[in-house]
Amino acid sequence: MFDQVPVGVSVTRGPDHRLVYANAAYEAFFGPRRRDRPFREVFGDLVQTGYILLLDRVMTSGEPAFLPDAPVTADSPDGGREERYFNISFSPVQLEGGEHGVLSVLLDVTGRINAERRERALQRYASLVHSETVVEWTASPSDGAIRWTRGWEEITGQRPEEYQGYGWLDAVAPDDRPALVLAWSRALDQATTPLEHTFRVRVRDGSYRHFRVRAVPVRENGSVVEWTGTCTDVELQWREQRRRTLFDRASAALADATRLEDMLTALTHVVVPELADACAVHRISTSESSSVRRPFLVERIALAQREDFPEPPARHGTRFAVDGAFVHAIRQHRPLHRVFPVGQPPADFLSPETVDWLVEIDANSVAILPLVIEGKLVASLSAVACGGREPLGQDATDLLSDLLDHLRPAVDAFASFQRTQRVALALQRSLLREPPQIPGMPMAGRYLPSPTSADVGGDWYDAFVADGTVALAIGDVAGHDLSATIAMSQLRNMLRAFAVDHPQDPAEALRRLDNAMERSGEYQGTATCVLARVSLDSDGNWQVRYSVAGHLPPLLIHPDGRTRFLEDSHDLLLGVDPQSPRTSAVEPLPPGATLLLYTDGLIEHADEPLDRGLDRLARHCAALADSPLDELCDRLLSDLPIAGNDDITLITLRLDSATPDIASVLRTLSE
Repeated sequence: MFDQVPVGVSVTRGPDHRLVYANAAYEAFFGPRRRDRPFREVFGDLVQTGYILLLDRVMTSGEPAFLPDAPVTADSPDGGREERYFNISFSPVQLEGGEHGVLSVLLDVTGRINAERRERALQRYASLVHSETVVEWTASPSDGAIRWTRGWEEITGQRPEEYQGYGWLDAVAPDDRPALVLAWSRALDQATTPLEHTFRVRVRDGSYRHFRVRAVPVRENGSVVEWTGTCTDVELQWREQRRRTLFDRASAALADATRLEDMLTALTHVVVPELADACAVHRISTSESSSVRRPFLVERIALAQREDFPEPPARHGTRFAVDGAFVHAIRQHRPLHRVFPVGQPPADFLSPETVDWLVEIDANSVAILPLVIEGKLVASLSAVACGGREPLGQDATDLLSDLLDHLRPAVDAFASFQRTQRVALALQRSLLREPPQIPGMPMAGRYLPSPTSADVGGDWYDAFVADGTVALAIGDVAGHDLSATIAMSQLRNMLRAFAVDHPQDPAEALRRLDNAMERSGEYQGTATCVLARVSLDSDGNWQVRYSVAGHLPPLLIHPDGRTRFLEDSHDLLLGVDPQSPRTSAVEPLPPGATLLLYTDGLIEHADEPLDRGLDRLARHCAALADSPLDELCDRLLSDLPIAGNDDITLITLRLDSATPDIASVLRTLSE
């Protein structure tokens, strides 16, 4: 019955859809196919089209299916691949012997689809030409005078007597005229390549829109006889491109900032000069409750403006009345913009000082947007356009608002990071005691957190007096989180107790700390440490006895600039093997000498060997040998190239030759 019908018909059977029948029309579409073989084997070219999935669904559910205008790409009978369109119906059938199968009927609608495509393409082209090419013109090749043939008067409102010749330039934005005239003059002089240029045009309602001019020279017998061109409204495309560019620039600028104030400063430099002539961010200090009648106090924390502008109002203490438009808008967390005659801002809008400044710079508009961080109003962003520049209208205000929304996740995250970092730093510093003040033996300690981490770390130092000696300790617990800080605090306190119990033997104190770590079982990581004892020897000379547990060696700095790393004691890290012996070493400490203990953040860089960092530290310390201890510590932190991905801790001690009776001071402190 189906042999001669003009639609393709096929029947498949079984779960693997073996082809048992195909009529002539079907084979005309797909060519002859082998019978009674699995569909995936016979129709390998159709497996990826989804055809087989519909066969599976109909076979499984027993429900028919219909697929209209379905594209099918298959091997054609004459070779090659061909895409055609079909209306396809799938129906479940029961074959001889009760076996289930699927009847497929395919109607070729390729001709109709192609015809519709051609018609739509013609319609799109006609719509494009009609909607975009709104102005047509010709021009003389000798003087460049333009004759508008269609559209200019409708767009700008200029009458023919106003726009003929070069009068049309009056409708071009003043800032864009020089570049446009230069481009047109070069095109006339060279007459070799088409002209393409984008500029702003003042349209009938007084606003500006971007147009793109395209023009080509018309030649006869090798000579240019005229120019012909079009001006196309590209405002929407220009805005979208500007939007993408601003967002990209802002994201890139904020990525390099290390403080919130740096982020906001970078943002103002993105806004100026692209969107405005001046942009500032002010921190707001006030209650947001509408019942509070105190004036708003603002402090400027970021600014970008044209170089020729005078200084804006004072950075601190600017006040706004609570019933003004500025305060009302900011409290409502909504943007606000005002457009006004050049140099005539409304007096009730901003503070008197700001109004005077806007008059001085010939402002024509202001946009103000609230800056909300983690749901709280913290600042405002103000942008100003001046002179003949296009005023900041609703479109520019919306773009600024979108820019803040685009950056808000990064700003929120950064603000949260800074807040967490401040809390972490306060916690860390609360755990680090100031060194004791001993006449004739000054000490100084420093802790510098990593700028890239908001977590507290495991770096620590300690200094104390016990039994007539001075103990210095420094260490680094593995990890960079709260657990590392807790472990650091526990180890430091235990070490102090063991050191007080055995004041003359740093190695014994570290050995006991090893055993305590093993018995407690609370800390499973590792830690490094240096414990040093400064005391008098049997001849009355000062010496330092030290023991090193996997830490960087102490540095001894002589008053004449000679330096030496103390490397005679160097044992395993704490917590690795409590049974491993620990050693100590003794080094004379001459008058005027400085002892420096430090953590690896001061010297280590991932791209260089450790020895290079140690040599660099020794050279810097040699140059600072006679500097006061506080200056030495500060200069090390400021002058050395620091990787910035780790905390830095250091503690120093100097034996002052001008105070000979230090021993009696230490005995007094011990008592």
